[in-house]
Amino acid sequence: MNAPAGNRTRVCTVAGYYSTTRPLVLVASFTELSLLVERTRKPSRRGSLSRHQIQSQLWKCVVLERESKREMAIPILRAVISDSHEFFNSLSHTSRLLSIPKKRRLIVSASASASASASAPLEINPLRSEVSFCVGTHLIPHPNKVDRGGEDAFFVSSYNGGVVAVADGVSGWAEQNVDPSLFPKELMANASDLVGDEEVNYDPQILLKKAHTATSSKGSATVIVAMLEKNGVLKIASVGDCGLRVIRKGKLIFSTLPQEHYFDCPYQLSSEVITQTYLDATVTSVKLLEGDTIVMGSDGLFDNVFDHEIVSTITQYSDAAEAAKALADLASNHSMDSNFESPYSLEARTRGFDVPFWKKVLGVKLTGGKRDDITVVVGQVVSS
Repeated sequence: MNAPAGNRTRVCTVAGYYSTTRPLVLVASFTELSLLVERTRKPSRRGSLSRHQIQSQLWKCVVLERESKREMAIPILRAVISDSHEFFNSLSHTSRLLSIPKKRRLIVSASASASASASAPLEINPLRSEVSFCVGTHLIPHPNKVDRGGEDAFFVSSYNGGVVAVADGVSGWAEQNVDPSLFPKELMANASDLVGDEEVNYDPQILLKKAHTATSSKGSATVIVAMLEKNGVLKIASVGDCGLRVIRKGKLIFSTLPQEHYFDCPYQLSSEVITQTYLDATVTSVKLLEGDTIVMGSDGLFDNVFDHEIVSTITQYSDAAEAAKALADLASNHSMDSNFESPYSLEARTRGFDVPFWKKVLGVKLTGGKRDDITVVVGQVVSS
């Protein structure tokens, strides 16, 4: 990192190391440090400092004591470094203490000519592998819509760490002789084309904006987009009741929440003038780790399968495609089971939708799954 302009100096704290533009060596005492600085320091515009001046600027040696008595104390040496020198990229202009975790050593970048007393010349920070998605998908159309493939649409892209998206067409448009599948299909096609767009800048909310603007088909759809950065940050934008779950080590650690005007009427992007827009999207982000699994889907999945069922199913499969198919099949079976207490029927009852009173007296209650298009996308986070 190039030093800022000016004649100021900055105090940098490094665990056992002094950084210059020359090879780095480990120092263990003030005397060795001052000799090293005098030997390797580049002259600044103010001229070279004498050995006495350098020694006078050393602050103190801080000994870090570990909780374990068997662990050796680590000397932290502070030195004043001229702004004309380069310093580690991971350190700021102000002083920062870098501690060494137990059973690990600080690794720094150094040339092959570094002194034998230095640690192995690697990098200043432990290496962090980049991550990406390994994706499996499965779609089961509504039983009455098999001939045209249903009204859900989705896309998967390997761009950057991976992009996945699902759109669910609003079936009410069929009452106006409009094919409800056209809008979500065009919306997903446009989003897929715009993933690498410079103006999108890998922002799922802006991707929704541009894809929606480019869609000319009549209709509407709920939609969710998730974009994975290679550093593991998953950015999500959602309008409506498509959803996403994150599973880590057999536990659910994150879930999106549906947006709706009222029961069974979700937010949606539409061809109409008065509609929700990208500004109405719920925008969230979550840090993913290698080994995590995401489950994305239309409401056909989440209306028929409980979260605990999703978790238990995911843990049974190591292959993403097999896991996606298993979840879709489970949702399909539940949707056609009139006796199953589904998430949808439970929600309906809490909202006041139930069987007539006389049936309640007889012990009858509203049960059953919800027949719908079912789209499942399973993404496993892997080291890329």
